[in-house]
Amino acid sequence: MSVVQALWLAVLQGFSELFPVSSLGHSVIVPSLVGWSNINQASPTFLPFLVMLHLGTAAALLIFFWRDWSAIITAFVRSAVAGRLTGDANEHLAWMLVFGTIPAALVGFFLQKPLQRLFASPKTAAAFLIVNGGVLLLGEFIRRRGERPGNRGVFFSSEHGKDLDSLTWRGALAVGAAQSLALIPGMSRSGVTIVAGLLLDLKHEPAARFSFLLTTPIIAGAGLLEVPVLFGAAGRPMLGVAFAGAVVAGIVAYLSVKFLMRYFEFGRLDPFGCYCLALGAASLVVLAVR
Repeated sequence: MSVVQALWLAVLQGFSELFPVSSLGHSVIVPSLVGWSNINQASPTFLPFLVMLHLGTAAALLIFFWRDWSAIITAFVRSAVAGRLTGDANEHLAWMLVFGTIPAALVGFFLQKPLQRLFASPKTAAAFLIVNGGVLLLGEFIRRRGERPGNRGVFFSSEHGKDLDSLTWRGALAVGAAQSLALIPGMSRSGVTIVAGLLLDLKHEPAARFSFLLTTPIIAGAGLLEVPVLFGAAGRPMLGVAFAGAVVAGIVAYLSVKFLMRYFEFGRLDPFGCYCLALGAASLVVLAVR
């Protein structure tokens, strides 16, 4: 791919990774929609390039949440050394992130090759983008129904939702299992994990915060698996472009998370769900007639 194409994909990844609209889906669909036929999405270096962009996003999240991560890591080390839990909120959050990371790490490790083949199928990504939109809309529908007085539903134990200190290890595993769906192009990591958090009775802002914190370790793990390919003979010509793309993606991601943490203090997932449905359907039509 050209430098211009790589930087456009970096901008695309920087906002679509954190907005619940699937960065992988956009990265697979958009080159086909705009006629970038020179980009080979089945190439063994395409996924490592995307993972490098994700590392830029992870760096942005580390910078934005550096106070949180400092407190979380300190609390985790303290509890691990002591061999017991003290009830500290950051310690609780640290262990919930550990539990939340397990499902996607296992799925990504054992199903890496079958999932990687989906990157060569823009139509599949478009179809799953429609599924992602449906998940976002359904999650908000169930959430609103559960908030009605006297009609809380099986997922809800309080009318107005809870904060992260209410999250159990089973709940963290459930959010982590939802995160595994994001390994499929078209399914949004932030989207499915925020919806999972809402269904566990978290409020929008804590659900988004846990989602964004959970993103960092799984991206770091993917980086360890995929990025070394760029240092081999096949990937070395792309290394400089990939690094520049990671910087651009990181800048865009930082601006995105800054906006979204404010947005989810009052906003909902419905607009993103409608966007995914529209883009997925339009993409399927365009790709079918070409």
